[in-house]
Amino acid sequence: MKFIIIKISCLVFCFAFTSLTFAQYNWKLSKEKDGIKVYQSAVKNSDYKGIKVECTLEGNYDKLIAVLNNVSHHKDWVYNNKASNIIKQINPYEFYYYTETHLPWPMSNRDAVVHLKMSKDSLNRFLKITSVSEPGYIPEKSGKVRVPKSTVNWNVTMPTVKTISIIYTFEAEPGGSLPAWLANMFADKGPYESFKKLSEILKQ
Repeated sequence: MKFIIIKISCLVFCFAFTSLTFAQYNWKLSKEKDGIKVYQSAVKNSDYKGIKVECTLEGNYDKLIAVLNNVSHHKDWVYNNKASNIIKQINPYEFYYYTETHLPWPMSNRDAVVHLKMSKDSLNRFLKITSVSEPGYIPEKSGKVRVPKSTVNWNVTMPTVKTISIIYTFEAEPGGSLPAWLANMFADKGPYESFKKLSEILKQ
């Protein structure tokens, strides 16, 4: 009897934790095109919407890792990326890099220092990627607004030997005086364009 009570208690706790985790977001489909789905959700304690992307692309883990490692060429596929460069390489799966994003006049470009980590499980069942901004890692640069906070998570699996399935989530505070209503209005454009170009690069 005691075992049954403990088991039920554990199930209730797990259910409550899971419900709390998913309750943080209310994802609503914002754009669907070319097999790429972009969702938006309100984020607690922020005026800026969170973004989720779901897609299945041609490629494999190694190709995706190679693209992310090729930081100086992020401008080839990351929307409005002006330039990026590695600041410190820990190993092939972890590094810090600097990135600048172009914004139209009269807004100032945003820049960020990002700590990126990639990890695969030993059975090759999934690839997890996290990118967290480290705004104080290097001094701020004149004429640019340093992004104070950003978090990116990639959860990647391989449904077939030639395809990767991606669930990507993104939250950020862009800093400066960028109006939240304006940023939210076009929040789905950048992720869609980025993943469309990423798809093209992975096919090469």
